[in-house]
Amino acid sequence: MIRPCGDSDLPRVCEIINDAASAYKGVIPDDCWHEPYMALHELRREAAAMTFYGLEESDGLAGIIGYQPLRGVTLVRHLYVHTARQRQGVGSALLRHVIALTETPRLLVGMWADAAWAIRFYERHRFTLLPDGDKLLRTYWAIPKRQREASLVMGREL
Repeated sequence: MIRPCGDSDLPRVCEIINDAASAYKGVIPDDCWHEPYMALHELRREAAAMTFYGLEESDGLAGIIGYQPLRGVTLVRHLYVHTARQRQGVGSALLRHVIALTETPRLLVGMWADAAWAIRFYERHRFTLLPDGDKLLRTYWAIPKRQREASLVMGREL
């Protein structure tokens, strides 16, 4: 079952993000990697600006996705699946859920450019690489310049 996540879920959301983000270690630039990948206080700040949804299983949340409607676009934020549940359809179910919720004409996702597995995942869901990624990152994301330099944006028209 996919459900909205509340404040009481944020420690588990943070755990899932940090577990799944371990795949980035050694892939993204060293100066962009830190432990933990996302601290709980950072997650709380981010959660204030978006809605997190989680795929709930009998033993708890298996994956999460952040959903953020903005000016004419909607952002997919923080789609992460616990490593024990990856490649079992959890991420796809979460993405389909937010696609169905989206009322804007365009859905965007920013990601690390060297995360080839993430690019392939979004391509399977009809997202394409957008040539104006830096402009989109500066417009819709509040991330450091160094992160923008190492990132790209994919989009899907709805």
